Amino acid sequence: MRNGRREVGERERRLRWLPAALLASAFVLDLALLNNVSTFPLLASAPVLAAPILSLRGTIATGVAANVIGLLLVELEREPTRTDITAFTSLVVLTLIAAGLNVLLTRDRQQLRTSREVAAAVQRAVLPDPPHRVGRLTVASRYEVAHAEAAIGGDLFSIHETPHGIRMIIADVRGKGLEAVRTVNALVGSFREACLHQPDLKDVVRQLEDRMQASTEGTSGAEAESFATAVVAELAPDYSELRIAVRGHAAPLLVRDGTALPLEPAVPSLPLGLGALGDGPGGAPDGAPDGDEVPVDRFELPAGATLVLYTDGINEARDADGAFFDLVPTLSRPFPPDPDAVLDTVLDAVLRHTGGTLQDDAALFAVTLDADTAVPTPDAAPGPRHGHDA
Repeated sequence: MRNGRREVGERERRLRWLPAALLASAFVLDLALLNNVSTFPLLASAPVLAAPILSLRGTIATGVAANVIGLLLVELEREPTRTDITAFTSLVVLTLIAAGLNVLLTRDRQQLRTSREVAAAVQRAVLPDPPHRVGRLTVASRYEVAHAEAAIGGDLFSIHETPHGIRMIIADVRGKGLEAVRTVNALVGSFREACLHQPDLKDVVRQLEDRMQASTEGTSGAEAESFATAVVAELAPDYSELRIAVRGHAAPLLVRDGTALPLEPAVPSLPLGLGALGDGPGGAPDGAPDGDEVPVDRFELPAGATLVLYTDGINEARDADGAFFDLVPTLSRPFPPDPDAVLDTVLDAVLRHTGGTLQDDAALFAVTLDADTAVPTPDAAPGPRHGHDA
């Protein structure tokens, strides 16, 4: 279990002690005050508090314990009265109500758990895990389903080794459910086909753009407004150059030597499916070249460096104060040449940031170039090598 999940589990285990702590507090407080103040409200609230955090048996046991403690306090301090009969009857009724609430909550949790399991199974069928090794790259991926959601998300990633280089994509399709699944399936299939048959990265992006636009033709409502933010990347066959096309998506990060450098595009581009709104299929809103050009930026991927791609479930995760999660400080420290270690660190940090739950599905994808790979000019800074190519 990751550290973030472990911390959440420990916090939940501590919460289970709250009903017992409440009963003990009521008992001690009543003795200390010599029955000058009634602690019955504390006893009555214990089974209600137990309902959402304990089992049915635990909830009933809490109610029984509250009654026993109340009877003991009466026996120790005074003679029973008719008022006590009413109070204890109310406590029994509250225990029964708490037990009923526990049954309903348990049933709802089970239904949600089943829905999540079905969603995860469909997700794995549509989006299988990538291979651990592709060429000289070590590959890692994570897909985290939001705890508040049971719908199938629209995040996707894929990687393929081709004669034109190693090509990879991460994307986030608008929406959830079956519509998102259809779009994800179409994009994954189109990307696989384009990787094999398109010699240029720009042509790969154009084919994905055409596929997104074709999927919305003849549709209406939310499906007609479907689009996908994406990062499409290509590592040259000799591993000397990394080419990236960012389509309305968060820029990937290059993690190396204790720094995390965002590989920002020189020219912004619209998401896939919205290219017709720009100057051409490239879809860049302002300052982009006219015609059918697709903005592509060039970088180096130094030996031992890790390229990290992610969806907005990560960088838009919020804490209790509404502050967004920032990956750069988290990854600005030395890491071994291991993409799994990098992604585990990100997930641990984002779960701590959000208190253990994600507001949206999150996909993470990372590749590390072997440290012993021969790369031209290895001492060069990990920034743009040839600049923007459109």
